Formats: sequence, structure tokens, C-alpha cells
Amino acid sequence: MERDFSYTIKDLPEDERPREKLYKYGPKALSNTELLAILIRTGSRENTAIELSQKLLAGKKEGIYFLTDTSLQEIMKVKGIGKCKAAQILAAVELGKRVMSSAHNNKAKITSPTDVVDLLMLDMIHLKKEHFKIVMLDTKNQVIGIEDISVGSLNSSIVHPREVFKEAIVKSSASIILVHNHPSGDPTPSKEDIAITRRLAEGGDILGVKVLDHIIIGNNKHISLREKDII
Repeated sequence: MERDFSYTIKDLPEDERPREKLYKYGPKALSNTELLAILIRTGSRENTAIELSQKLLAGKKEGIYFLTDTSLQEIMKVKGIGKCKAAQILAAVELGKRVMSSAHNNKAKITSPTDVVDLLMLDMIHLKKEHFKIVMLDTKNQVIGIEDISVGSLNSSIVHPREVFKEAIVKSSASIILVHNHPSGDPTPSKEDIAITRRLAEGGDILGVKVLDHIIIGNNKHISLREKDII
């Protein structure tokens, strides 16, 4: 049934309006839908900004995390969210990613596979395809950069040694750590994963850029091929 009236966020009590709530209590006091409503700013004829936010998140089993790997077109499927609103949401998500990446990359020192997982789990956990990255380290095992190497299908990544070591050499990396995700959520290495790891480790030995580990990220789980004695 269509309602025969409409209302806006201004019709809500002041303490329930997202922006005013943020002014008074800070951003941590807001729900995911309220934060999205601030980005969306205005509603449509049929829905308030809060209702549009609820519709955007409805049915998403991964919740707010789905925004880390979505598209303009996917967001615009919600009636009332046009290109401008969708762009604002994507820009905010990307800015958040870059802030987190910048904070982690600020000479973070890698002492264990867990350090790498902490660095990349948030960015990779809900990706729908396999993404292969390298974490580049200096002689003190401090992060000097993270490079995206390839995006594969749901089952495999295509990784060429030339692409893996090109940026590492440019940045004078002493060593690298290979990282990729399994969209299935199961980080168990495949035969291809093991073969690629050994091939790249051999290439690194020749080039003088040590491959310290290959970490596979799943659904809040990970496997280190170094810890499995595969490297």
C-alpha cells in the first residue's frame, strides 16, 4: 500500500535527526543507517534519507561491508538514490579506506602474519573476486608500500612474476609478502596457490627480493604458507 503522505527528517524530534545527533553526541553515537543518511543528505518524494539508507542495506548479509566492493550502478538500484548520492557514498567509503591504509602504512613493522592480516583484512574480507597484492618491506621489515598486482576470477588469480617484482624493485624493497583473498571464505591454499608461491619465491631469490610469506585471507581466517612450511 502506498502511503498518501510524506515527511522529512525535519519532522523527526531534533535528537533523532542524524546530523543534529552527530553534533550533540559525536559520530560514534550514530547507527550505520544514520551515518549513510548524512551522506545521502536529502530524501526522495517517497522516502526520507534514513529510509533510503535502510533500503540500501536491506538484504545485504555482509551489512555495511558490502559498500567496500560495490559500484555506482548497484547503489543506484535503490529508487531515490541517483548518481550524485551514489557518488557521495562511494567517495566517503574510498576516503575511509585511504585513511585506514595511510595509518597502517605509516612505517608499520611486520613481525608476524597477523600484522599483515590486520593491515589488509578490512579491505579484502568481502571482495567478490580474488585480489592479489604485495606488501613491500625495507631492511627493517617496515612497510614501504602495498601494490595491487591482479584481480582474478572467483577461483584463480593470474599472477606474472614481472608484475610482482616490478614495483618492488622500483621501491628498492628488501623483501615482499604475497597476499590474496579467497572469496569463498576458506583460506586453504589450492595447488595453483602453492605453485605460484614457489615460482615467485624462486624469482625473488634470483632478483634479490626475498619472498617472506604468502598469506591467504578468508572470512575472518587466514593461512600463512610460511607457517605451513610451503615456502
